[in-house]
Amino acid sequence: MDETTNREDADLARRRASLDAALKVRQSQEAATDQGRAGRDATGYGKALRLSSEFIAGIVVGAGLGWGLDKLAGTAPFGLIAFLLLGFGAGVLNVLRTAGLVQSAAEAQKAERSARK
Repeated sequence: MDETTNREDADLARRRASLDAALKVRQSQEAATDQGRAGRDATGYGKALRLSSEFIAGIVVGAGLGWGLDKLAGTAPFGLIAFLLLGFGAGVLNVLRTAGLVQSAAEAQKAERSARK
């Protein structure tokens, strides 16, 4: 019986060592994956911050120009409303250009020229 217990203990120790090795390999793989994921998340947050700031800047500039025009011309609130809408449109266009969904006029002409050659 003592020999059977020693054999079981040895078998248990061998399996435990095998599982420890497998666990270390898995943990190192997950650590590498987590580092890559953290980099992608940070890049995504950076892009989101850039796109949102460009959108907000378009709206703020439009509202500022409209407010200034209203103060100078005395046409309150029509200049503010008109330029706020223009600022909204400009902000959306800037976001689409930055995201690469819309080409600027210069890029479109450049692509057209290279296609002709």
